[in-house]
Amino acid sequence: MNIKKIFYKFTDKLKYKKLKNKLAADKKLKILKSGFEEKINQISDAVEKQEISFLHSGHLGDVINALPIIKELSKNSKCNLYLQSEKQLEKDALNYKHKGDKIYMTDKMVEMVLPLLQQQDYINEVKKFENQKINVDLDLFRKIPMNFNLDEVRWYFHLTGVHVNLSEQYLFAKPHDSIKNKIVIMRSTRRKNAFINYKFLRDYNNTLFLGLKNEYEDLKLDIPNLEFYDCKNFLEATEIIKSSKFFIGNSSFGFTLAEGLKIPRIMESYPDFPVIYPNGGLGYDVYFQKHFEKICKKLNEKDSNHS
Repeated sequence: MNIKKIFYKFTDKLKYKKLKNKLAADKKLKILKSGFEEKINQISDAVEKQEISFLHSGHLGDVINALPIIKELSKNSKCNLYLQSEKQLEKDALNYKHKGDKIYMTDKMVEMVLPLLQQQDYINEVKKFENQKINVDLDLFRKIPMNFNLDEVRWYFHLTGVHVNLSEQYLFAKPHDSIKNKIVIMRSTRRKNAFINYKFLRDYNNTLFLGLKNEYEDLKLDIPNLEFYDCKNFLEATEIIKSSKFFIGNSSFGFTLAEGLKIPRIMESYPDFPVIYPNGGLGYDVYFQKHFEKICKKLNEKDSNHS
């Protein structure tokens, strides 16, 4: 407890603000100089190697968000990606959106996402982590001493020093064999925007929900004719999104997939923590109802040719 900070809080607001800012900066510098800067420098050297092995323990969306960096580095290096399951949440790590979870990624989640990642031909090898030699620990992004209120996919820019054109596609899948031209929705109940609702979509006859059954049942209260499909894995989910008329999602794994595919997509933005943004193509983020409905109408009237 800083006595001077408490004293200034009640006696001198200007000195309190200056001291508060200084203490916050000192805390970040202490983290940086206690070994983190050395790790950043080591990663900066590692990404110059002819073969680079990456480690990631999740969450799922964070894994997909690392792909632009891997794709860029694969132009000059052989890139491997290893996924660690059942890793416990660390008390000091960034736990920005999954406060109820105890681990980052389960074995089942890894099994579900592996077929999708193994389809990305710019990655040499994708496997479960079994103590393979690692050059770049992507989990370190959670410990960067900075404000994380920026586009999630850019976190890895600052971890690796590698910047890419985010308007380019970095997730690839073939169109689904049978499910096509649907308005596909994946909406988490964690990050609802209180400014908007989905009731107007009951007037559309081609809405399909992917995701958890309880999330589907929650949204079906607003869209009685909403269909549900239980995907066998995340590769199939991506194929369905690839084949969609357009995609709607909030701050969840589904929008991360649509963003990587660069298909027409709408992001239900979360006012309290806006860390996901569309980059390039027919990508929109919405906060208010009128805009949401107008963009849905526009995309629904547009010919589908992205599949």
